[in-house]
Amino acid sequence: MQPLEYASAGSIFKNPKEGPAGRWIEETGLKGLRIGQAMVSDRHANFIINLGRASSDDVIDLMERVQKKVYEEKGIFLEKEVKVIGE
Repeated sequence: MQPLEYASAGSIFKNPKEGPAGRWIEETGLKGLRIGQAMVSDRHANFIINLGRASSDDVIDLMERVQKKVYEEKGIFLEKEVKVIGE
């Protein structure tokens, strides 16, 4: 279920061939992980929500931490679904 009570960029990672990205994020225990005001939604793990004043650096750092942890624990690389301006 999508978290509609906070601003977000929608689904952050593409679903890999191994299954839904949200499942892998949740299985690695990352729901609720925060950096600054950016947080992995506790309702749907493939959403990063803005708790009020998240900076772009907060969101990007959180995305990278999620990618790294899922790759380290599951061997699955999560490809970004959102476009990061300036990359």
